[in-house]
Amino acid sequence: MILPVDRIVRFRELFPDAPPFRLKQMEMALFSPVFGGFEDVSNMPLAMRETLKAELAWFSVRSVHVFESARRDTYKAVVETIVDNKRIETVLMRNARGQFTVCVSSQVGCAMACTFCATGTMGFTRNLSTDEIVDQVRFWIDFLGKRPDIDGQVSNVVFMGMGEPLANYVNVKQALKTLIDLAGIGPTRMTVSTVGLLPALRELLKDDSWPPVRLAVSLHSADPVTRRQIMPSSFDSFLDELALWADAYFRRFDSRRRHLTFEYIMLSGVNDTDHHAEALIRFARRIGKARINLIPYNFTGNLYRGSASEALHRFERKLQSAGVDVTRRRTMGDDIAAACGQLVTAKGSSVEETEERCCLV
Repeated sequence: MILPVDRIVRFRELFPDAPPFRLKQMEMALFSPVFGGFEDVSNMPLAMRETLKAELAWFSVRSVHVFESARRDTYKAVVETIVDNKRIETVLMRNARGQFTVCVSSQVGCAMACTFCATGTMGFTRNLSTDEIVDQVRFWIDFLGKRPDIDGQVSNVVFMGMGEPLANYVNVKQALKTLIDLAGIGPTRMTVSTVGLLPALRELLKDDSWPPVRLAVSLHSADPVTRRQIMPSSFDSFLDELALWADAYFRRFDSRRRHLTFEYIMLSGVNDTDHHAEALIRFARRIGKARINLIPYNFTGNLYRGSASEALHRFERKLQSAGVDVTRRRTMGDDIAAACGQLVTAKGSSVEETEERCCLV
């Protein structure tokens, strides 16, 4: 397997004697709308610019196709990795602040195999590098810079695209730090979503270099049997161990503003019954500072249907009546297969095949 070369590592290989500020110049240039390539970075020596242009790609991913939703509030890009032509998807969404949130992928495919998720049908190919994650955000910054008809800028980033972020812990952590340092996006404007990889979550508690970003756990059921059925990565004692971890998380990060979000996708007749609502209420009370984010189901697979509007409202009201902090995610980009659970690329698929899939969903 051909693996990508980290830009920072390659820069140091090319210029072992360069002073540290030269590396910083290169990093800052990557996020400047003024520059379109290394040859444009006029504050760096000409010979260095020429070497960088010859030896290092300005972007680690290239555009295959960009889709625009009918409401023009969501855009999905199919991009291809430069090093090995692997396709991933990334999404740009208008957020409640009137700016844009970028949804990034962290892996090519996913090994978690959640039965309701389109990405899970791909299987796992490899982790994305730090540059390949960061460059999804740079892609959209560049996209907005070239589209003066679209008002707004990137203000938030969510790691909710293809892949399990905490299974790519090192590269995701470095990507977060890079975006904080160079893209000007504060840590509270970034959210990492995870199925709940407990070894990685426990490591995070001990990791002083982990940025103070928001965390969202894909819960999807507080009934252990149901959760194992829809999420093969779950196990009998998962909910108990997650609750213990959450207690340690709040003790480690003592902040009135800090909470944990638990994502809950609404599947008709699977996890939207009164029994499941009551289990979720008990779990939320056990956690304490828990926010439940209900997600309408978007992927039109063969196994599941999304909860009917009446069932979703009933489930939500039951949680609210019990004093649970509950929100409902807006469905965005479902007409271009950019909504939660819809991101998938077939191996070797053409742009035409991707367009057909978007029209069908």
